[in-house]
Amino acid sequence: MREKNRYSDAELQEFKELIIKKIEKAQKDYELYKNSLTHNDGNDVMDTSPTFKVLEEGAATLSKEEAGKLAQRQLKFIQHLQAALIRIENKTYGICRETGKLISKERLRAVPHATLSIDAKKNQK
Repeated sequence: MREKNRYSDAELQEFKELIIKKIEKAQKDYELYKNSLTHNDGNDVMDTSPTFKVLEEGAATLSKEEAGKLAQRQLKFIQHLQAALIRIENKTYGICRETGKLISKERLRAVPHATLSIDAKKNQK
């Protein structure tokens, strides 16, 4: 029996549904981070007593920096997931870009935007 060189349409559909759910969740998380950066969530220091205002503003600056980093990471994650959807449409999803062999289903379920098999990833180090 010869080795499979791509996932079936049914398998690709299963991965597509998984990725779409992950994109929806990631976009919600991204909106939360973005809102915390722009103070659209209603939390502000305007109603805080002057004694605590300086402390609050310092914490808010650190929180903004962290939220900015998290928002950037989330946006990058969304872009990787969207690229995975394109690979599904092209029927190249799940094929290792180094070895040309199929990436295991377990890996794709854990990291749906993966483009390298575990072996290829280990060899990169």
